[in-house]
Amino acid sequence: MSERKATIGARLFMRRGLGEAEAALYVGLGATKFAALVRDGRMPRPRIIDGRRVWDIDDIDAAFKALPIEGEITHDKNPWHDT
Repeated sequence: MSERKATIGARLFMRRGLGEAEAALYVGLGATKFAALVRDGRMPRPRIIDGRRVWDIDDIDAAFKALPIEGEITHDKNPWHDT
């Protein structure tokens, strides 16, 4: 783990709101991939506090739990269902 990620990881303890890099690390992703998931709606949009973008851990947890589980296909999420 890089020194930067270790520093961010240490700061995650007992926090409700996370910056983008921290939110990405929280779900095990890089910041670029996390931002893509926010853009496509699979991860939540941030709250705004005095112009600062802050992600609520409860929102992240809910979005993470809604992601598909490998090996499980549901008809409402399977892109090939109507083919």
